[in-house]
Amino acid sequence: MALLSDDLANYVSAVGPEPDDVLEEMDAYAEEHGFPHVGPALGGWLQLLARMVDAERVFEFGSGYGYSAYWFARALPADGEIICTEIDADEIEMGETYLERGGFDDVVTYEHGDAMEIADSYDGPFDVTLIDHQKTRYADAFSAFRDKVAPGGIVVADNVMTGGTIEFEQLLRSWHDDEPLAGDDEMTQSIDEYLHTVRDDPAFETTILPIGSGLAVSHRES
Repeated sequence: MALLSDDLANYVSAVGPEPDDVLEEMDAYAEEHGFPHVGPALGGWLQLLARMVDAERVFEFGSGYGYSAYWFARALPADGEIICTEIDADEIEMGETYLERGGFDDVVTYEHGDAMEIADSYDGPFDVTLIDHQKTRYADAFSAFRDKVAPGGIVVADNVMTGGTIEFEQLLRSWHDDEPLAGDDEMTQSIDEYLHTVRDDPAFETTILPIGSGLAVSHRES
């Protein structure tokens, strides 16, 4: 299910931050190979959100070939830091190449392995945390990392409305009509669990941007 028509997505992208040649090449690769990525409309939002919180440090649970990290890097100062995590060595190699071409190799560090284990080895605070790995581990990632989020920082989670086997109609009825979540799809249940986890945390205020596959933005107030 597409949240925005192609025309609307192109409109949002056109108004937002302009991608450079490397990002356009990354988009073309994703389209040609059916590679899942957030796309330029949501990428522009990631860049803007990082600017709005004056981000200096970013941690990503799941980085793929560096597309989100590239947008974040454009908003960070020269001495900023982005920690990327990825289990696929080929995607890491691609990501490092793209980011080096963009001039961000001094800002971005790729870690090869399980994102949860890697996260445990890093101390906070982080200004931006991206959760974009296995949907079944979203809530666990937030719970494990929440204390490393800087006051005033944000946690952003992709695919909270659609993607994979997520049944948006089930989520919609559960939240809109206050009905118990029906069905037994694990991805849908995991996204529902994540949204309840961040929404019920008194230190965070959460909303959803209905763009891309749906982006949950949680701002740490204290």
